[in-house]
Amino acid sequence: MRTKSLKKNKINVVTLGCSKNVYDSEVLMGQLRANDKDVVHEEEGNVVVINTCGFIANAKEESINTILGYVEKKEAGQVDKVFVTGCLSERYKPDLQKEIPNVDEYFGTSELPNLLKALGADYKHELIGERLTTTPKNYAYLKIAEGCDRPCSFCAIPLMRGKHKSKPIEELVTEAEKLAAKGVKELILIAQDLTYYGLDLYKRRNLAELLQELVKIEGIDWIRLHYAFPTGFPLDVLAVMRNEPKICNYLDIPLQHISDDILKSMRRGTTQEKTTKLIEEFRIAVPNMAIRTTLIVGYPGETEENFQILKRWVKDMRFERLGCFTYSHEENTYAYNLVNDVPEDIKQERANEIMELQSQISWELNQEKIDKTFRCIIDRKEGNYFVGRTEFDSPDVDNEVLIDATKFYLKQGEFVNIKIVEAADFDLYGEPA
Repeated sequence: MRTKSLKKNKINVVTLGCSKNVYDSEVLMGQLRANDKDVVHEEEGNVVVINTCGFIANAKEESINTILGYVEKKEAGQVDKVFVTGCLSERYKPDLQKEIPNVDEYFGTSELPNLLKALGADYKHELIGERLTTTPKNYAYLKIAEGCDRPCSFCAIPLMRGKHKSKPIEELVTEAEKLAAKGVKELILIAQDLTYYGLDLYKRRNLAELLQELVKIEGIDWIRLHYAFPTGFPLDVLAVMRNEPKICNYLDIPLQHISDDILKSMRRGTTQEKTTKLIEEFRIAVPNMAIRTTLIVGYPGETEENFQILKRWVKDMRFERLGCFTYSHEENTYAYNLVNDVPEDIKQERANEIMELQSQISWELNQEKIDKTFRCIIDRKEGNYFVGRTEFDSPDVDNEVLIDATKFYLKQGEFVNIKIVEAADFDLYGEPA
């Protein structure tokens, strides 16, 4: 016997995937709240909206399992309606409708007005920056552009997000001011490609000018840059980073590989020599910059020699932050025409080797921080520790600074000077200075 949910007309938004999806969910929730809807994030509700990821195999699997889980709840009478949006829905809507028909409706990444209509709400065009943030109160993501014009062979993002489209500087400043008024102190700038920002609107790469406007906002103390493409990187950004204390000395720049053969097949538009020179320019211009990168191993045709070239380069470059992923063979991408010829176990072995190497590099770099004092933002309390970050660390992916909560009292969202007393490979331990 079906038992109807007790929580009538409460909309639960479930977010999967990257920070861009987090942002989109927050915009959706802001619109729903403006329509006087009862909306929660990943709590109980009788109406569920799942914002999916469709980037690589693992993410797609998680999204499908989540949809199936909520469809089961619907069939058991625990929820009334299930809607699906986001990248997976954009990319595979006909397949999903056929395979999981018990979802009430599927929406793509650009169908927010239609999704709102299905939820009994109107799309309000005037709501610039009116988001319901889901991150800790001290930081928020600021999406400065949508889509991507790059031709990378392995990437399905243009299929799901379309062509690059920058947001106007004035609109972003307004949004950032509203976030600052809510107590946000750190802006994390995100896009599929920060490097391209402004080309469509202003006919030039305009990231530096955007940063110069954002640093003027009172209440914003840190501005962090995520997801810059290496080819065509606007070097004037480095001068702003060096001269403006609010711009964190931090850059997330996914490089993916370094062997020239693989870079060419990946259609990255660069070479090992050019990439190495770019990283050297970064470090000369901003000597204490923390560089985060991501790499892909097991790409079609990656030989042991290609992998060893990558491994030696990682060892030589000593990146402050690095993540490594195994290649995912994605339909309708350029690389899907290539033979996926690196066995899964070899892909995983190579990823493990890179991460073991990076773990040692990170440990060595962290040892150098002992007895030094860093300005940290306190994100949360977890167990017996307050958890903070330096300007060289982004939430969820980088080092954390752990302070013993049984000895010291700190406030979430506050900046505190922390002296590092101990260091592991990916964690620092400190005390208020």
